[in-house]
Amino acid sequence: MKLIDWSSLDAAGKKAALVRPAQRTAGDVTDVVRTILDDVRMRGGAAVTDWCVKLDKAPPRRIAITPEAVAEARNALPPGDVRALRMAAENVRVFHQATKPEDTPFIETTPGVRSKLAWRPIASAGLYIPGGTAPLFSSLLMLAIPAGVAGVGQRVAVTPPDKSGGVHPAMILAAAEAGLDALWLMGGAQAIAALTFGVELEDGTIPACDKLFGPGNAYVAEAKKQASALPGGPAVDMPAGPSELMVIVDRDAAPEIAAADLLSQAEHDADAQVILVSTSRATIDYILSEVETQVATLPREAIARASLNEARAILVRDLDAAAEVANLYGPEHLAIQIDDPEPLVDSIKAAGAVFVGRFAAETLGDYAAGPSHVLPTDGGARTLGGVTTASFMTTMSVQLVSEAGARALAPIAARLARMEGLEAHARAADLRAEG
Repeated sequence: MKLIDWSSLDAAGKKAALVRPAQRTAGDVTDVVRTILDDVRMRGGAAVTDWCVKLDKAPPRRIAITPEAVAEARNALPPGDVRALRMAAENVRVFHQATKPEDTPFIETTPGVRSKLAWRPIASAGLYIPGGTAPLFSSLLMLAIPAGVAGVGQRVAVTPPDKSGGVHPAMILAAAEAGLDALWLMGGAQAIAALTFGVELEDGTIPACDKLFGPGNAYVAEAKKQASALPGGPAVDMPAGPSELMVIVDRDAAPEIAAADLLSQAEHDADAQVILVSTSRATIDYILSEVETQVATLPREAIARASLNEARAILVRDLDAAAEVANLYGPEHLAIQIDDPEPLVDSIKAAGAVFVGRFAAETLGDYAAGPSHVLPTDGGARTLGGVTTASFMTTMSVQLVSEAGARALAPIAARLARMEGLEAHARAADLRAEG
């Protein structure tokens, strides 16, 4: 971990201190993704299959979520695992049902002119579920359940196969809990390309999706970015690349808890980034020592250590400076482990999710608290929020105008239209005024 004294930096130095890992935007990532998307656009399913075999070591495969498949998956797991997954799914469902947007009441701005906002689900959503080194079935719950609550008509879930070309049984159970009828085994930029263009594969058809969701590695994040830039391409949820966590602590923090939280994200991916911020140099030293003790015991030690190479420990003068660091960085996850955390929360303007106090472990949010853990990375939290039910919906205004309302409002609209030089607009308003 690199130690940084925040008070010694100028504006340029502060920006440089919070730079993301270079591989996220490396030129070879951009070029490889462009090659894959172009190939799939030209050759369709054949290109997807070729890239899956080359990169995943297995062709794309459709897993039907049948009662038999669910029973087999359930039998492959300890009963406690099955119960935990079901409880997590229920918490996610409850939270998103409670926060689903509703149509507003009609608002009368002029007598006889009433308008409201109406919410509607999008038609189709492509859900990318990270896999590879770890089967993130939790991400399936965090995407597919909100999409289902929103009422999305077609949910297409894709996830990389495991080393044997199959899928973890928990992934099948998660798909069943979310009400999916199938799960496609494919990963990387080729999966994003399939969801973008729609392809015919040996096991069936993947439709082109209206909007793409889900976190992933640098290639997945870049593929989503490039797909959304195509003419007529899909919308995307947010930049959701390698994981990030910032932990703000004071001298009263528990070093073992802060270290465990930092490592919980570092073990995700070599490109993941963790940042420790503290008003106390001694506390930083204690936590870094604890990080070294704990990392040596992790099964994914090599991945965590690679991530720690991009980690930062930032010493700040006070909590106002800590808030400055957080708002400038815009972390995906922000843990506040200080004696009186709530006043600091009020100063935070840019974070995907905030975990307040010693007991609010980011891991609880990852799996079972309820809000989706699919959150913006790469500074996206400065302008974007995480996935909610609203992410799978659109709004449209609905306007009702009576004859009296038209007579009152049309002259105003016509005058403004003529000020802009739009005579046809003005005449359309005039006709309403005439009755």
